[in-house]
Amino acid sequence: MEPFAAVIKEIGRGQRAARDLGFEEAHALFGAMLDGGVPELELGAILLSLRYKTEAPAELLGFHAALDARIAQLRSPNPRMRPVVIPSYNGARRHANLMPLLVLLLKRLGVPVLVHGVLESEGRIASPYVFRELGILPQANVRLAQEALERDGATFVPVGALAPGLANLLALRGRLGVRNSAHTLAKLIDPFSAEGGGLRVVGVTHPAYADKLREFFAESTGAALLMRATEGEAFANPRRRPQIELFRDGAAQVLFAAEHGSVRQPPDLPEDCDARTTARWVRAALAGDAPVPQPIVNQLAACLYGCGCCDSMAAAKALAAVHARGAEVA
Repeated sequence: MEPFAAVIKEIGRGQRAARDLGFEEAHALFGAMLDGGVPELELGAILLSLRYKTEAPAELLGFHAALDARIAQLRSPNPRMRPVVIPSYNGARRHANLMPLLVLLLKRLGVPVLVHGVLESEGRIASPYVFRELGILPQANVRLAQEALERDGATFVPVGALAPGLANLLALRGRLGVRNSAHTLAKLIDPFSAEGGGLRVVGVTHPAYADKLREFFAESTGAALLMRATEGEAFANPRRRPQIELFRDGAAQVLFAAEHGSVRQPPDLPEDCDARTTARWVRAALAGDAPVPQPIVNQLAACLYGCGCCDSMAAAKALAAVHARGAEVA
């Protein structure tokens, strides 16, 4: 690993003049960052340089390899399918966070679901608030998360329990005022990679990052769904479905095309985005007393196919349509 000043000199010259790091350089650098081996001044310079330059695909691959080697590992409670892994780092600001609805629909169908993220979200309604209202409490460590997965089929675990070094980098947003590479890497966490991997549900806000992650997944192993996020959370916009792409060991498949144009009939959604109102509406949707928005039914089908619960999209769509109407599992 070069001295940090030499790395900063290369990556800190702006978007046009900066040099991208190769895989090995990126792997060593991010490993040092995760392990607390970079002094504060140099760490801040590196994070801001990467933000200004933006990460190249080889850098993301190297960063992810360093992170993956340091992620606490879990076991799938159902070896017949991939667990669904959903990041939650933003929370609701203007609209209800319906990601917990997707989680509970998957749980009802026997699909294991792990949600990871932060416990608070800078004034937004973080997912753990909604989960708490629904009886799903955050697990303090990996052992408890494993027990909850096996007992309940779905759980939330703070990122600090899975990757303390990554949590430290994420926390620097408060000091630096902007996001950094750790926020992108957090979306790519897979605590099941040692035993074949889970199905990561990755939501992005900016089109440029969607393109970067397509390149990343094209060069990666494992499985992931890539789609536009809703206020930064990885669930389909209930008013207009985003494109949903499935990646499996580098091969890409568009499962649903994006909807365009105006919304003809807005769905019946929660009146407010606070945790209690959202949880009440989620319960009604699960009971069949409120309609599950079609984009979320589509996302449910994509998850069922991507995780291996269904062996075809036709079967996944049929199963999702039935269970989104509040039907009980046979």
